[in-house]
This record gives sequence, structure tokens and C-alpha cells, in this order.
Amino acid sequence: MRAGSAAKRLLVGRPLDSGRLGETLLPKRVALPIFCSDPLSSVAYATEEILLILALGGLAVLHLAWYAAVGIVILLLVVVASYRQTCYAYPGGGGAYVVSAENLGQTAALTAASALLIDYVMTVAVSVVSGVAAITSAVPSLDGHAVLLSVVFVAVLAWMNLRGVRESGRWFAVPTYAFIAVIYLMFAVAAVRMATGATIRAESADLPVEAVSTYSGIALVLLALRAFASGCTALTGVEAVSNGVPAFARPKSRNAAMTLAIMGGLSVTMFFGITVLAMVYEVHVAEDPTELGLAPGTPMSTALAQIGRATFGDWHILFYVLQAVTAGVLILAANTAFNGFPMLASVLGRDRYAPRQLFHRGDRLVYSNGIVLLALAAIVLIVAFDAELTRLIQLYIIGVFVSFTLSQAGMVKHWRRELATPAGAADRHSIHRRLAINAFGACLTAVVLVIVLITKFTHGAWLVVIAMPVLFAGMKGVRRHYDAVAAEVAVGPGERPRVLAGNHVLVLVASVNAPSLRALSYAKALRGTSLTAVTVAEDPAQVELLRATWEAHGIDVPLRVLSSPYRSIVQPVLRHVREAPERTGNSVISVVIPEYVVGHWWEQPLHNQSALRLKTRLLFMKNVVVIDVPYRLASARELAAERARAAEAARAAEAAKSAEDRT
Repeated sequence: MRAGSAAKRLLVGRPLDSGRLGETLLPKRVALPIFCSDPLSSVAYATEEILLILALGGLAVLHLAWYAAVGIVILLLVVVASYRQTCYAYPGGGGAYVVSAENLGQTAALTAASALLIDYVMTVAVSVVSGVAAITSAVPSLDGHAVLLSVVFVAVLAWMNLRGVRESGRWFAVPTYAFIAVIYLMFAVAAVRMATGATIRAESADLPVEAVSTYSGIALVLLALRAFASGCTALTGVEAVSNGVPAFARPKSRNAAMTLAIMGGLSVTMFFGITVLAMVYEVHVAEDPTELGLAPGTPMSTALAQIGRATFGDWHILFYVLQAVTAGVLILAANTAFNGFPMLASVLGRDRYAPRQLFHRGDRLVYSNGIVLLALAAIVLIVAFDAELTRLIQLYIIGVFVSFTLSQAGMVKHWRRELATPAGAADRHSIHRRLAINAFGACLTAVVLVIVLITKFTHGAWLVVIAMPVLFAGMKGVRRHYDAVAAEVAVGPGERPRVLAGNHVLVLVASVNAPSLRALSYAKALRGTSLTAVTVAEDPAQVELLRATWEAHGIDVPLRVLSSPYRSIVQPVLRHVREAPERTGNSVISVVIPEYVVGHWWEQPLHNQSALRLKTRLLFMKNVVVIDVPYRLASARELAAERARAAEAARAAEAAKSAEDRT
């Protein structure tokens, strides 16, 4: 216990008072890397995903990447504009779930929630695996350790988030801003070199792109749509800002909307710039190296790595800086999910669609249970898919566009309702403009959802299509359980506590010792209808010794000896309680059990095992109350004293800090 508590304090930090929640609110410069690292980092692989799909059709269809990129830019601008309005209309956060719940009903809300929860898990898995891919592109010898590296990075991210949102934001800011700076530096170097007449070509430019099949007509259209759908990974994480509006510093809605606008501008320019360079440099990528005329198993660089290597040329240090910051921001992009998932889970817990444990904040004022749950789910996914990005990416996006569409449809109904109010009638022009933006966004994202579903379904997206209804049904089941329990324990307005007909107290003893005497003292204080001490006769000699000691100490409580021919302690007690005539009507039997409290984890298995089994069985018996009477051993007393000293030191430090702040 002592070691575990110390380790927790060392890893996570000291608990924060609820009054300090305001200190964890985020300014825009910190909120940008926390909430927007996912959409900002998605540009590192969105272009590559487009090219990977088009490569199936060979060199002749790669020019379609221009059209896919333009479509994604338009879509991203529309989605950002739509979610900016959500930030103002719903400053309490919750994003698609809250908007859908208020405007479209609980079925739509839970559909959005199930889509978002799955998407957040996918975000962690895809972001971390993408970051590891950037590392292995620079250091191919690590390629065989991708799963281990990915799991370690997820665990580190979870640990950083458990320390607190603001503290983790400071750590995440450096790689995010460094990535942005290096990408724009790469654009500048490329522009200068090409303006001065340099011809820049990627290392893969001369490799053949062998078509897997011949595409024409409808097949070519479907291939282009599939490439567009894969490139839509650039939109992942956009909704996280609207989910996290309460985490922003005041004015919350304005700061959140401004952060969203900054993110949109950066994402659009970086994504389109990378796509332009990929096309100009003639970057070729494929899922299988043999499609590029390479030997099976040949390590292949990512599209961004090829662009960086070609742009920086002999400036090798800048290429490695690009790979380092890309790996960093891709891994830390998972932080968007580590903020969005726990917040959404907390809202679901509040509404009783998820376990209530997810609703409460932990020691560091973050939703610790949600963070741990997300990390475990992402690790399972990474291990199950062997950290293969091309397999994981097929599961991506569907959840994103389900929530996008429902959120925008909900906002349309919100604005229509606003128009019916007197205040809305006075501001009709502004509301009509907002309604038009959200209506266009809803239609556009719905079309993209259909495209994504059709083009990705047979490539693995069917798993998400199955998982969403399962999660939906699970949340409905949790709510039914909570509602059933609430109805079962509810009392009418005239209900009052009733006096029991009798309270018959049984004290379990094994010998005359300090814990037993303490339990007997407590039992006497209950002033029950009857009081009996009970022991189990495993060894007749021990029973005789107990009787003699009992009389020697003058204990005025009757001692009942239960026979145990099969040497069991639990069953004779259960039988005695079950057959007791006092356990009828409005009478209860109170079973008092002395229990050792220990201070070391390794002491726990050495004590209380029979008592634990007995309590577990007694709790299911009608008209039976189980009472633990703790007896602290020396190790527990030492631990309590140590904690008291630590608490006193913490109070003193807090008082000193408060005094310093006042001066």
C-alpha cells in the first residue's frame, strides 16, 4: 500500500483541490496542441492515403489526387465553419452527443456517441502507429518492433494525461508547434529551390507503379471516391474542440471558435501544400513493395519522408528533424482523443448511459477512468492489428462522418427552433446564415459518409458498422439497469424509517485476542435483541482452549460452537445464519466480523481470506447485515501516521503558496 501510494504520487503527482479547477482552464496557445494535434498531424499521412489507393490503378490515374485534395479542402472548410457555430450555441461542450440529444432525440445522440467513442479509440491507434511508421522510415532496423513501440507510446500518453490537462498541454505544445514550423520551412525551401531552377524529384519517382487491375468507367469513379474517402483522414479530430469548450479560458466559446479557425487554416494549407509537393516530386507509394518493382519486404519510406528527403537534399539534419517532429506530433495527436473520449464518457456517465465511475474526476482533476479505459482499448486494437497502419486506417473515418452528419443536422433543427423565438425573429438574417452553413454541412458530410461507407465497407469498415450497434445496445442496457435500480430503491413521499422487530447480533471469533475483544465491545454497543459469539470447531483441542480462555477473561457473552466435520469455516457459519429462527419478518441478524487492516500489500493475502469469502456469501442472504470491525496492525498504524504527516506537509505547502500569492 505504502509503495503503491508513493509510486502513484511520483508518477501522477499530488491530488489537486476541486477549487483549483479554474487553474486548469486553457488559453488558445495551449488548447491548440491539446485539442487540435490530431487534425494538424493528419496531414502527415492524408496525402499518402490518397496516393496508396490511386496506385491500384497505376500511374495513369495518379493525377486524380488533385481532385481528391480539392474536395477534402472544401469539406474541411465547411466542417470547421459548422463546428465554430456549435462552440457558440453549446458552450457546455459535449459536441455531437449533446447537440443530437437536444435536437434529434436520444437514439440519434447515442448513435453519435457510439461513433465518437469508436473514433477516439481509432484515433489513438492510428496516430501512434503512424508516428511509429515515421520512426521506422528514418530507422528501418526498428521496423520489427512496431507493436512494442506503439504500446509503449500509448502507455506514456496515458501517463502524461493522468498528470493533468494543463501539464500535459505544455509537453505537447513543443512537438506540435515544431511540426508546424518545419512543414512551413519545407514549403519555403521547396519554393526557393524550384524558383531558382532546381528540379526536385522523389526517390520513388522512377519506380514503376504497376496497376493491380484496369479501371475505367464506374470502376474508375469508385476508385477515385475511395481515394477521396481515404484522404478524409485529414478531418479526424475536428469535433474535439466543440466537445471541450468548457476546458477553455474565458470567453470560452470565442476562444474555442478562434482555436478551431486557426486549426482549419493550418490544416488546409499544410495538407494542400504536401499534396502539391507530392505531385510535383512524383512521389510513388504502394501497400506492397512489389507493386513498385521492389523486392518483397523492402522497407518503404512514407510520402512525407520522401518529400522531406527530396526537399532538404544534402541538409540531412533537417530531414531527420522533420521525421522526429512528425513522429512526435503523430504520436501526440492521440492526445486529442485522450481529451475528447474521457469528456464524452463523463457526459454519458452523467446521463447514466455509461458506468458512473466515468463521470467523476480523479486526483488531478482529469477523468482518470476514461483515460485508462481509452488506453486499454487502443492497446488491444494495436496488438490485434499488429500495428499495421494500412489495416487500421480502413476502420477509420466512418465514426467521424456519422457524428459530423448528426451534429450538423441537430444544429439545423436548433436554428429553426431559434427562429421561432422572439429573440430569433429579431436576428433572422444572422440565424438564416448560420442555418444555411449547418444545412450545407449536414448534406455534404452525409454524402461523404455514404461514399466512405460504400468504398471502405469490404476493406474492414464492416467491423465498425457492427461495433457501433453493439456499443449502442450496451449504452441502452446500462441506462435500463440504472433506471431499474432507481425504480427499485425509490420510496414514496410518506415513507419513513421503520423500527426493526429485533436485531440479533452474532460475533465471529477464532480466539481471544485484541481484534475479537474490539469486535465484542462494538457488538455490545449495538444493544441488540440478543448477542452471541460464534466459533467454528475445526480442532477440538483449540475449542477447549478457547472455552478456557473465554472463562478466564470473564467474557459475559454466550459462546456458540459450530461443528465442522469437513474442516470448513465458511459453510457452518452460513448454515447457522440461514437456519436461524430470528431471520424472519422484520428482524435482522447482524454478523460482526473482526478484520485485520494491514499496511503492506504483501500482508493482504496473509489475512482476512476466510472473512472475505464469508462476507461475499452473507451479502446475498435476506435480513442479514454484515459489519466489519477493523483492527489496525502496526504496519497500518505506521502508514496512517505517514499519510497524516504527508497531508500536514501538503497543507503547509498550500498555505505557504496562498500567502505568497497574496503578497
